[in-house]
Amino acid sequence: QVTLVESGGGLVQAGGSLRLSCAASGLFFSRYTVGWLRQAPGKEREFVAVITSNGGNTDYADSVKGRFTISRDSARKTVSLQMNSLKPEDTAVYYCSAAQFTGFNSAHYTSPSAYDYWGQGTQVFVSS
Repeated sequence: QVTLVESGGGLVQAGGSLRLSCAASGLFFSRYTVGWLRQAPGKEREFVAVITSNGGNTDYADSVKGRFTISRDSARKTVSLQMNSLKPEDTAVYYCSAAQFTGFNSAHYTSPSAYDYWGQGTQVFVSS
């Protein structure tokens, strides 16, 4: 049984910070690329950030570049998303997801349908 569990969401004022964590169990974590995606009310789920299985490559949506940082601790089977300078438009449910990709192709890792495993999501609300 593959399980991904997110934590760290909450309510924060604009300009503030939050750190999301994703804890994995039941899989060979070191073999999986992990992505963070989010879904705001009434909107499609969208890509936020990704980190490859060995942590050697990362990428971010343009809307969060320079503000968010993704990292992973393979020994602890966790992936974190540090979110700084938060804006009201960052309000969404944030999901941790995992998949095994061949190569590092944005056409793959930016697509929600490409991920095999998902967490239950954690709510982030940024007030203005």
